[in-house]
Amino acid sequence: MSFNTFGRVFRFTTWGESHGPALGAVVDGCPPGLSLSEADIQPFLDKRRPGTSRFTTQRQEPDQVRILSGVFEGRTTGTPISLMIENVDQRSKDYSNVALAYRPGHADYAYDAKYGFRDYRGGGRSSARETAARVAAGAVARLVIPEVRIRAWVEAIGGDAIDPANFDAHQIDANPFFCPDAAAAARWEALVDGARKAGSSLGAVIACEATGVPAGWGAPLYAKLDAELASACMSINAVKGVEIGDGFDAAKLRGEDNADAMRPGPDGPEFLANHAGGIAGGIATGQPVRLRVAFKPTSSILTPVETIDRNGEATEIATKGRHDPCVGIRGAPVVEAMVALVLADQKLLHRAQCG
Repeated sequence: MSFNTFGRVFRFTTWGESHGPALGAVVDGCPPGLSLSEADIQPFLDKRRPGTSRFTTQRQEPDQVRILSGVFEGRTTGTPISLMIENVDQRSKDYSNVALAYRPGHADYAYDAKYGFRDYRGGGRSSARETAARVAAGAVARLVIPEVRIRAWVEAIGGDAIDPANFDAHQIDANPFFCPDAAAAARWEALVDGARKAGSSLGAVIACEATGVPAGWGAPLYAKLDAELASACMSINAVKGVEIGDGFDAAKLRGEDNADAMRPGPDGPEFLANHAGGIAGGIATGQPVRLRVAFKPTSSILTPVETIDRNGEATEIATKGRHDPCVGIRGAPVVEAMVALVLADQKLLHRAQCG
């Protein structure tokens, strides 16, 4: 069984492959009457688009989105919204060696083991190219949650992290790394260039914060807001870990240190800390929702790696073609999109039960 749909009330399904003629998403459950055009979606796709700097894959894709259904006279109709993005710069010949042997760390072997057949051109559905459809769907989701502001940034590349004291939100869109620390961004230029020239790759950590999430969104026990966020972000190709709030660092604290103490405020409780990442018992507390997402190094690298071919024979593989030396760099817009999709769904779920 394959699952290509995410969400409960606000649902989206992605379709298409890395080297197919197009890819896209179908968004269902969107409330009617919202103003929507391609211009509302395109800025988010432009942030994720490949080929914008030497630090990403040089595949040249304009990622122009087309709305095929679900919108009439500039407004959503309440029917499924179909979004399409054409692939225009595929080079399938770059993957001729991948057809014969498996890339360690990639999904080549796992797909073959499951289906007995796979699309080796760029990895098909397991390619990071699929995330363009998520970003398009996420742009629609943002229309459902205008009260929420979502912002993601790259917190670390190759183990080199930003200095929180240097955090400047204006820097996030001022450099090719979505980095809020200008000094770290300067270091990362040499770091990523070095990995690319060596035929290797690096991992990254993305941090994301959603402000304006009202207290009460989320649900116990099996639709917890933090569980849905973790599931959504873990579904992103190349993601290997998700932390909510302090995450694993919370396990190092004593109870009194981990507690998000509260005091009376004019509009409800005022929290003195946010170790829980704005979620308690799976329900939003009204604090900023915070999470961190770990992206593994790109599996398609020029450095030869030991592997086996489809006959089970030992061999080596070096993957030619155009690949991100750090796929996590372009992960920030994707994480934002998945957070928006979860929050839109949770808002509608909350409204359905609690009015």
